[in-house]
Amino acid sequence: MSEATEKMRREGLPDIAIDTFARYEERMQGGEQGLVPESEIEPLDEVPSLSELGEGDPSAIERVVVLKLNGGLGTSMGMTKAKSLLEVKDGHTFLDVIAQQILQLRERHGARIPLLLMNSFATRDDTLAALERYPELQLEDLPLDFLQGRVPKLLADDGRPAEWPGDPGLEWAPPGHGDVFASLAATGLLSDLLERGYEYVFLSNSDNLGATLEPRVLGWLASEGLPFVSEVVDRTESDRKGGHLARRRGEGGLLLREVAQVPDDDQTAFEDIAVHSYFNANNIWVSLRALDEALRAGGGVLELPMIVNRKTVDPKDSSSPDVVQLETAMGAAIGAFEGAGAVHVPRDRFVPVKKTSDLLVVRSDAYVLEDDWSVQLVREREGRPPLVELDSDYFKLVADFEERFAGGPPSLAGCTRLEVEGDVSFGRDVVVRGSVRVEGPRRIDDGTLLEG
Repeated sequence: MSEATEKMRREGLPDIAIDTFARYEERMQGGEQGLVPESEIEPLDEVPSLSELGEGDPSAIERVVVLKLNGGLGTSMGMTKAKSLLEVKDGHTFLDVIAQQILQLRERHGARIPLLLMNSFATRDDTLAALERYPELQLEDLPLDFLQGRVPKLLADDGRPAEWPGDPGLEWAPPGHGDVFASLAATGLLSDLLERGYEYVFLSNSDNLGATLEPRVLGWLASEGLPFVSEVVDRTESDRKGGHLARRRGEGGLLLREVAQVPDDDQTAFEDIAVHSYFNANNIWVSLRALDEALRAGGGVLELPMIVNRKTVDPKDSSSPDVVQLETAMGAAIGAFEGAGAVHVPRDRFVPVKKTSDLLVVRSDAYVLEDDWSVQLVREREGRPPLVELDSDYFKLVADFEERFAGGPPSLAGCTRLEVEGDVSFGRDVVVRGSVRVEGPRRIDDGTLLEG
């Protein structure tokens, strides 16, 4: 047993978590860097589209669980609580929208669809307190959440667990959202759900407002007996740094390649959206029985492609010791299931909010909150959201963003592109049409029409 796994055992972490980490640690010590060179893969093509899918098995809706990854704090936007508690549309938070979507699905389909959240220690208390507004979400004694695991950060020079007495919490890292499978098993939820008759799970990020349960994909998964399905969207220039699906050369199996897994010499090919044209939306469908069988076959471990993430032990202090964080991606599990598939879906199923510019677009009238609590682009946009770039010096943090849009978001329904450079504040009822660039320092008066 290594020093790192001993540290995990002293913390009382589950055996599954320890065994999983030990496998990755051993691979790293053996020289593996988690890289996927271009020479080992082929571009993905001939992916079925959502519009081509039939009804499939309509009864599968009675046996599906919706699982949202909810461990993020939104620290890149200056937040200190669960990101899903950020107001995102018409006065509602991400969590409000998710909860209402589940309640609407239950009513529409007459099905007892559970909602599960994978929280982190940092998001759990705030999230569960917010969900007290929705007591009807609880189904019998099923929990509403479970905790994501954590792993030791390893010193880059010798591989030993990092120590940081000033803030011991910084000695630990989340193991990536690929940990969701091990955590489901470690908490006993996987076996519990199977015993209750649930057979499928739909997983997505809580900050992706487009990720709603789609019965056509579920019915296809069930009728075809697929173990795993990943949703992909057309890759655009804004997705050049994002993960894409591909096929293993010679074997034909699917895989997910993230930017951290790309050798330096292959960066150009990785970013070529004409070569790798399918972007991973991180909307994942999994057969719970197939997952259980895969874990049993692996001795309790679902071994995924490893991502070696290089950082400093204190991310805010570049002079602190260099460390590596061993992580996995949820979507990378596509390579662990024989017969896994992918489905090409419209871009409106991928509406993530990663930056305040994304938040502005979703809050604006370019999107509407429908009666079923789905968040949709207005029809006249024809599936193309406006492109917004906000100066990071003045808009990166939520508090600064809110101050500069105190009167609410401008109208973006007729906007193709908005670029804001410098310190600019917007008044109420501002309208942006076409392609507009605004430079500050400046205040945009109430009712102003910006047209380019």
